[in-house]
Amino acid sequence: MPSLSFNQAVVEEFRARGGRVGGPFEGGDLLLLTTVGERSGREHTVPLGFVRADGLLLVVASAAGAPEHPQWYRNLLAHPLVRVELGTEVFDATAVPAEGDRRERLFEAVVRSAPGYGDYQRSTARLLPVVVLEHPGAGAGTGAPAREVLSLADKLLEVHDRLRAQMRQLRAETEAHLAGGAGPAPSLGLHLRQHCLAFCQGLSVHHTGEDRGVFPALARSHPELRGTLEQLAEEHRTVARLKDELVALVTGPGSAEPEAFRAALARTADELEAHLAHEERELLPALAGIPFPPPGR
Repeated sequence: MPSLSFNQAVVEEFRARGGRVGGPFEGGDLLLLTTVGERSGREHTVPLGFVRADGLLLVVASAAGAPEHPQWYRNLLAHPLVRVELGTEVFDATAVPAEGDRRERLFEAVVRSAPGYGDYQRSTARLLPVVVLEHPGAGAGTGAPAREVLSLADKLLEVHDRLRAQMRQLRAETEAHLAGGAGPAPSLGLHLRQHCLAFCQGLSVHHTGEDRGVFPALARSHPELRGTLEQLAEEHRTVARLKDELVALVTGPGSAEPEAFRAALARTADELEAHLAHEERELLPALAGIPFPPPGR
């Protein structure tokens, strides 16, 4: 058996001991961050020190003062939805690097708590990114109401609630951004960009799960729904095309033109809402009879 890398060994010890580790990290504030590879699409987990400041959970892409950003930071710029393990708690989060004055204020708070980050900053010419890990249930929520989940119909509505709430939040953030004063609208910042990418990433995961799992299973158990399922799958492709246009606007060369982004966001929102409503009308009766989670899980 090949020996474990240092990071792998820390990850395994963290999970085996409920978030406690020995060695150089003993007694420190440590979490595990799982990102999706920028190019590979594979998951990568790294142990990171963290700081709490202003009610926020923060990590710093210091790489011990190395001249280049660590790979995990480049990953989350491409795929902002991440998984966090903190002690025995595991949750999904949106990773949003702080900008401008906010970054300066948060970095000062980080250094007060962990002075070593100040040493790292002095040893490199790059500005160390301060990343806010936004926990959907703590401070960065979208306002989606809690829903008791007893059936697959309940689960579908829970996901739809979350998608609708995220879209409302994204549109509200866009309008606030565009209302930033006289003159040309400022280019889209990292905050709006990361929230848009996280929404698009989550939407893709949901629709892929339906296309590969839920829809084929329903077609077998409810053959009368096959035509409807084909229509819904076609709607997925339409929404995906609009979603890809949004992603291109926020990841292409230069900054997205804010008015173009707002128009693309409105088109996506309208098409998505029509699809969600159609799916609920057609599928909820069949899904109401399917327990969730499945028995035995």
